[in-house]
Amino acid sequence: MRALHLSRYSSLRAFGHRDFVHVWWGTLISNIGTWMETLALGVFVTTVTGRAEATGGIAALTFLPAVVLSPVGGALADRFDRRKWVAAGTLVQALLALVLTVLALTGRLTVPAVAVLSLLNGCTNSLINPAFSALISQSVPPEDLSSAVSLNSAQYNLGRIMGPAIAAGVLAAGGIAWALAVNTLSFVAVLVALWHVRPSERTGARRHEPLWSGIQRGAQVARDDAGIRLAMLGALLVSALVAPFIGLVPVFAIRVFQQGAAATSLLVTMQGVGAVLAAMLLGPLMERLGRRRLLEASLILLGPMAAVYWMTPTLHAAALAIVGLGALYMATLTCINTTCQLRVPRELQGRISSLYSMMIAVGYAGGVWLQGLLADRWGVRLVTGACALLFLALVLTLRLLRPRAFEATEAPCVVDPAHRPAPALHLEGNDF
Repeated sequence: MRALHLSRYSSLRAFGHRDFVHVWWGTLISNIGTWMETLALGVFVTTVTGRAEATGGIAALTFLPAVVLSPVGGALADRFDRRKWVAAGTLVQALLALVLTVLALTGRLTVPAVAVLSLLNGCTNSLINPAFSALISQSVPPEDLSSAVSLNSAQYNLGRIMGPAIAAGVLAAGGIAWALAVNTLSFVAVLVALWHVRPSERTGARRHEPLWSGIQRGAQVARDDAGIRLAMLGALLVSALVAPFIGLVPVFAIRVFQQGAAATSLLVTMQGVGAVLAAMLLGPLMERLGRRRLLEASLILLGPMAAVYWMTPTLHAAALAIVGLGALYMATLTCINTTCQLRVPRELQGRISSLYSMMIAVGYAGGVWLQGLLADRWGVRLVTGACALLFLALVLTLRLLRPRAFEATEAPCVVDPAHRPAPALHLEGNDF
């Protein structure tokens, strides 16, 4: 009855599935704590060092391990019970958060300590994120996957809205230690949610396929499929040239607008508002326009919107601009991720998700560090604005030279049981 009631609202259909609802609520609570920690540490590092390079470098460390570990995490996600694998990683994340909290409470928190713990947290994320993405995919039928992906992004961004707002008050009242303590406790919600999720199905990869062979098979499928290749390249470009706006929010608020935690919280929160609005509209837009046309539009508009954000003259104008940027960023990555998941069978979704995560990590880790480094020399606005316009130029060039690759993103799963792609469209070799 619940699924029937929600069927008229295409963006909400995933809420008709029990496992998805449990994971959604548990992760939302945890993400509120995570965004409290992110804001608190961003303000801490920016205030202590006064350097955009340091802030960007710390943000990069969380993503850098995915360059190596994401493919391993993807193969393991298709080998073990995804629910148990995510639970084990969540326990490790809770322990790392506890260490940060203790260091802050005892007055021993330093930038090097934040760097080391961010790196360890990035290692854990890299190993469990593919399993989490596959867990989301297996919790709904294929026709509701775009709803699940957009709603999962919505809860992440609801955490982005609520976490910084709460963190600003907690930082003012009790300091960084209390914000870190709340994040530590928030991981309990994920463990409770996973307890109520049904165990995942066993796949052939778990029965006999060696780990390295599983990684290679996933990479081969991604390489041979035109739609997945385009999606992976899109993820890389978005994360390298546009996504650094997330990690550099404290720099923008503190160095450009000469304000602190409250301004940082405002910008992070408004980005989340835009992303949640986009999540509510994505379902109807995808049904009306199709996944390919929506992906094209999002990619083309994302660069100019990022440039507008970085060039805004006042904090309040930036807050309005980041609503649009957050919406387009969320729409673009949702379309890319949905394309990757729908073009492979369930037993390969963990590995394809890991490659998607690796592209995001490679691009973001390099992009946020390099843009922070150049911003210290040439100014935040000049560097980030130029990167946004470069992204637009690359997207238009790609659209002009590889039109058939965009067409491939509309097609459904094209991989046979032997994990070999069978083209749903006639794609020439020079069409990406």
